[in-house]
Amino acid sequence: MNRIAALDMLRGYALVCIMLDHMPIGVLRNVTLSNFAVFDAAELFVLLSGFLVGMVWVKVEAKEGRFAAQKRFLKRAVQVWLALVIGAVILALFSALLFALHMNHTAVWFQYSQWIFEHPLGYLATVGLMWMQPNLMDVLALYVLLIATAPVTVPFLLRYPLLALTVSVTIWFFAEPLNALVPNQRPGPGLLFNPFGWQLLFFVGVAMGAFRSRIMPVLLRWRGLITLASVGILLFSLAIVLAWRIGAPAKEVSDFLKLIHGPIDKWPLDGLRLIAILAASWMVAVPLARPFAWMAATRLGEALAEIGRGGLFSFVVCVLLSIWGDAVQMTAPQGMAGLFVRIGIDIWVMVALWAAAATWMRREIWIGALRKRLGWR
Repeated sequence: MNRIAALDMLRGYALVCIMLDHMPIGVLRNVTLSNFAVFDAAELFVLLSGFLVGMVWVKVEAKEGRFAAQKRFLKRAVQVWLALVIGAVILALFSALLFALHMNHTAVWFQYSQWIFEHPLGYLATVGLMWMQPNLMDVLALYVLLIATAPVTVPFLLRYPLLALTVSVTIWFFAEPLNALVPNQRPGPGLLFNPFGWQLLFFVGVAMGAFRSRIMPVLLRWRGLITLASVGILLFSLAIVLAWRIGAPAKEVSDFLKLIHGPIDKWPLDGLRLIAILAASWMVAVPLARPFAWMAATRLGEALAEIGRGGLFSFVVCVLLSIWGDAVQMTAPQGMAGLFVRIGIDIWVMVALWAAAATWMRREIWIGALRKRLGWR
């Protein structure tokens, strides 16, 4: 399948934002996506994942048949589940190592570092059953459920798109009471990333990937109007976020805007967050398509694309680097010197994430060379 460089770049950008956003005292987290819109990298990651599922599904089904596509995505669901389990174990062990080295950190809950040694089988079982989803890895639990249902839901969506959309919106509308029925380790109801809410964004992405050749000619007839509406939505989103960040001096503005948008809740996927990410998607795909294609061809764009192509490996590495970066930043001095140290750490973890992804993407080359040197076949 031909890859779209801009999509890989955006996936890499989403992973970088996820990493920086989970470093509480980092400096560059103040310029990530969530500082300019009511949505954040989680929405971008899930939407792009859905888009790629839809794009890959139709190509595989056209060449090899529906059963091959179903088999492929069942296998993918197992891979994501393994990444969740393995990543959760490594996360807990790495956190324990940092505490043993007296490197405090707050990016991940300290209890995991104790449970992995006090109740190793229990920890493994509860993560494997997804009754517990360690923070930073919890989006993978959502992804497991979405991909595991794809062999049934995607053919239904392809055959009856309008009915599938109706069902998905209805489930999203009742997401919170449905999620409350899911048994979970958390004190709150259900999974943190409410699968009944986030499924709508994922399947919208699937539809965009699967039907883009049919949808875009229709939408392009209304290009000007859709672009104008998207710009308005994103400016409204930016105004909300700026009012939040300004704080008390902008309280009256924030309260006025809240009368329009109401409560904004990430975990069940709030309607405004959904609309805003879709508006941003239109801007990237149509009015800004050429600038994004140009950015994807730059050295920075290519580096982000390599991170994006690293997939699950890149995700697990970005989680571990966010913990490491958080721990190291807590040792930075106060004042201006500490500010520059924290910026340096932010840059270091981004470079490390790219280096890890690039090494992973070239694994066949260096593993082959290593085997040859060691005389292995």
